[in-house]
Amino acid sequence: MKEIKNNSLRLSDVSRNVTLYGWVAKKRDLGGVCFIDLRDRSGIVQLVARDGEVYDVASGLKSESVLKVSGIVMERESKNPNMETGDIEVELSSIEVLNSSSDLPFEITDDTTALEDTRLKYRYLDIRRNPIKNNLIIRHKIMMAVRKFLDQEDFVEVETPVLCKSTPEGARDYLVPSRVNKGKFYALPQSPQIFKQLLMVGGMERYFQIAKCFRDEDLRSDRQPEFTQVDLEMSFVDAEDVMSLTEKLIASIFKEVKGIDIALPLRRMKYDDAIRFYGSDKPDLRFDMKIHDVHDIFQTSDFGVFQNALGEDSSIVCIKVDGKSEEFSRKKIDFLTEYVKTYKVKGLPYVKYEGGEFTSGISKFLSDKEKQCLVEELSLKDKDILFFGADKKNIVYTAIGALRLKLGKDLGLIQKDDYQLLWVIDFPSFEWSEEEGRYLACHHPFTAPLDSDIDKLLTDKAHCYSKAYDIVINGYEAGGGSIRIHDEKVQEKMFQALELSREDIEEKFGFFVEALKYGTPPHGGLALGLDRLTMLLTGTDNIRDVIAFPKTTSASDLMSECPNTVSRSQLEELALNISVKE
Repeated sequence: MKEIKNNSLRLSDVSRNVTLYGWVAKKRDLGGVCFIDLRDRSGIVQLVARDGEVYDVASGLKSESVLKVSGIVMERESKNPNMETGDIEVELSSIEVLNSSSDLPFEITDDTTALEDTRLKYRYLDIRRNPIKNNLIIRHKIMMAVRKFLDQEDFVEVETPVLCKSTPEGARDYLVPSRVNKGKFYALPQSPQIFKQLLMVGGMERYFQIAKCFRDEDLRSDRQPEFTQVDLEMSFVDAEDVMSLTEKLIASIFKEVKGIDIALPLRRMKYDDAIRFYGSDKPDLRFDMKIHDVHDIFQTSDFGVFQNALGEDSSIVCIKVDGKSEEFSRKKIDFLTEYVKTYKVKGLPYVKYEGGEFTSGISKFLSDKEKQCLVEELSLKDKDILFFGADKKNIVYTAIGALRLKLGKDLGLIQKDDYQLLWVIDFPSFEWSEEEGRYLACHHPFTAPLDSDIDKLLTDKAHCYSKAYDIVINGYEAGGGSIRIHDEKVQEKMFQALELSREDIEEKFGFFVEALKYGTPPHGGLALGLDRLTMLLTGTDNIRDVIAFPKTTSASDLMSECPNTVSRSQLEELALNISVKE
């Protein structure tokens, strides 16, 4: 049994006889003496093998071979201040090769140059590298901190089913065919939403679960087809109760894992304000640079781009970059113009304010009155530059919000290890789907509308807001939740607003609607994305770096080569035929 961690040895252990296990991280054979860096999960310790049988074995070792060694701890002559064990070494008396290693597909170093696809194919080797190993350890610490905190808050951990009923009112479900009930399918859960609400109906009052969830959707660097969330639900609460408890949970995680104190309560920002000032429902507050609505300034503009954006559903906005106009060459502005066009705006008008005058860009199209208004409203100073967006509101705010984030990164306005947290509240209940030609639930169909907006469910969906809240960290949605509908009459109105027929409601949610009739308490909850939270706390921008065995952006596992084909006999057992279109 392995008892001593390699990284635990210090000067106080000198003259101690020890037995160690680990992998050969590095070997340096100087002829007659061989130095080995032995790595286990805790870290590295230097071994010394001198003349004789021990040296003969050591000199023939290959990298990543697994060893059992014994020896005496000695003080090093040439100390290494870059190693925690740099003051000592272990002079070997015996060495046993427990398993040798084949030639490696890539070097096991922290700063490996191996391509990500290679590292994912040999993920078990990649995990030996400190960056991945340490990320997984931090993930473990977060999970332990969650369980400790919620247990102290009287929550009960309950597992909910993984084989569920398909209720396609959000992302696509992953479907699992049933062998016993041929022609029928289970769905893997996109979240435990219905079940955790049923636990409230069942009187559990405070539930949590570290739940595996699945969504068949297009992937990004911060998204996976299977993901893990810290799921919780509470009875007899309002939105403030859920947010207050959740931010205390987050604060305890930051303190325990990073040693960082988070000031509470967190800032609250309404959804409409987040869009208006930052162009996003997950604003990054690590730097300033708000979006300014300058629509009123250009009501009589002669500039055609602005004239075309004076309608009720359009807007003219801008962002100001303080004192950096000289950093924006024509080439750089052209690059930014092409960047914002990917967000469907037609262009990126700009002006520079230098020496008390407007120069470059569209300055010649601005009237003296418009220039004066810009100076006063935006408090312009020398060498400021303004970038404008003029288009449909839903397009222009998204585009300029994305430009704001890009400029913040490109100009180095974001400080490393700065964490800015806030709640975004009062989300719209509905969002219009061009594809389906109807309003869809902005979060999910069980989110309660604001008490003042219940009557708008059927009469004014565009201006109906909900008791929903997202916690945002550094521009990422780290979690989201809502107060749920507990009144079956309000739930029925919501289904009507979503244009679901009686048959649809019964087919998809019949068992849940039935449960609401039996004394359902007021309740609400939230889910935190464990993968994304770990990503934020480890400082990586790639969610695959914090998952032991992740999928690629094409939802495949390069290591196990899944998804893959299955045998004809397996398909016949499930009464399935596969027709693949080229």
